Amino acid sequence: MDKNRVVRELAAIVGREWVISDPDELTVYECDGMTFLGRTPPDIVVLPNSTAQVVEVVKLCDRERLPFLPRGAGTGLSGGAIAVAGGVIIGLNRMNRILEIDLANQRAVVEPGLVNLALTQAVQKHGHYFAPDPASQAASSIGGNVAENAGGPHCLKYGTTTMHILGLELVLASGEIVQLGGKTLDCPGYDLTGLFTGSEGTLGIATKVTVRLMRQAEAVKTLLASFRAIDTASEVVSEIIATGIIPSAMEMMDRHIIRALEEWLHIGYPEGAGAVLLIELDGPVAEIEAQAGQIEQICVRHGALDLRIARDEQERALLWRGRKGAVAAVGRITHDFYLQDGVVPRTTLPQVLREVDAVAQRNAVVIANVFHAGDGNLHPLICFDSRRDGELQRALTAGSEIMRLCLSVGGSITGEHGIGMEKIDFIPLMYSPDDLEAMRRVRAAFDSSSRCNPGKLLPAARSCGETHVSYRPHRIEREGLAERY
Repeated sequence: MDKNRVVRELAAIVGREWVISDPDELTVYECDGMTFLGRTPPDIVVLPNSTAQVVEVVKLCDRERLPFLPRGAGTGLSGGAIAVAGGVIIGLNRMNRILEIDLANQRAVVEPGLVNLALTQAVQKHGHYFAPDPASQAASSIGGNVAENAGGPHCLKYGTTTMHILGLELVLASGEIVQLGGKTLDCPGYDLTGLFTGSEGTLGIATKVTVRLMRQAEAVKTLLASFRAIDTASEVVSEIIATGIIPSAMEMMDRHIIRALEEWLHIGYPEGAGAVLLIELDGPVAEIEAQAGQIEQICVRHGALDLRIARDEQERALLWRGRKGAVAAVGRITHDFYLQDGVVPRTTLPQVLREVDAVAQRNAVVIANVFHAGDGNLHPLICFDSRRDGELQRALTAGSEIMRLCLSVGGSITGEHGIGMEKIDFIPLMYSPDDLEAMRRVRAAFDSSSRCNPGKLLPAARSCGETHVSYRPHRIEREGLAERY
């Protein structure tokens, strides 16, 4: 690649100030939120502000045979936005407009760089909101949420991002623009919108997103229950669901998170609490009052140390502040952490959490747990200090054991963070060679050149020559590349 020439051509498309090629400036893009997976800067970053500009950039990459990938806010936690094969990162941050709000039909059309929370803020005064609420919603972009099929606390009742994406405008690897889905709930033909959601940037670039808006519930009630042991709190989760109650959210934090939050925010969790369970109900007033009464009885029956019910929006925000700040609080008890993302059936939570504790002991690491208990989406934070020899490797070993544990009980290796490059070596444990080959063929139908976010999601078939990434601490090994694209 003649980098100087390509930079000039990109500048002619978007303007020179929106092309980044200086090595020092490119370091901003060398990793995403999972910083220890490897640091690989792209050759160039370009920041278009329209679909037309994205098309021209992609066509240039196609002509020059350059790998490229879309990137939003870079908050991802599986290495999905890292340019492992070099090439061009197409940053979508400038494409952050709300193009249409249709409250009568509960729809909106937005650009991919719009911050998740900004959409809710734009419609909440009219009694609406955008349901997907990942913990990063104040920073993460809707395009990134689509790429990873992001979840969040309230996906227990309302589903992950895919349930709220109705249509997409895509730019394919060839530069062709295609429209998938639309404003209706069910378009005829193959569900290509659902296929694209969660494809981690490997099928093309979304430049417009049609989403479903939700009406705010009549009432919301938020409870915080504390228990002496995490096993007990896990049993409460299963019993609540077994009664037929589906809370809008049901989140759990263990003793390590409780300690870190107390040191930071002084929330006032009871002494001796081994777990806290944050439960939120929404719906008609009469319904949630009855459900709250049932949940209180279940918690008391299981020996709850403390049970709080938020009396107003201010107290509700305080209870949620602890959950939303849980990951940040871990910085008080560790220098580094590896945030995992496995899924297990709810009924296996007590068993699995005991096994996670055994994993921590075997590998001489601390594992703090904060997770979406209602749908079994675990987020173990494996604590380590990268300045000490061997600690990162022990953390990675612990993470590998947790992945295998989740699969052993009928779970999954990811609930919302995606495969990216972090879990690419684990996906063959979940799918057969034939399954993976079928997925590769689907990918090839969208991108026959395999230049759209290469080295992510699917391990390459050894005969195809695509980049295969095996991550190692602070370096990337590229296999199957005879030469740079």
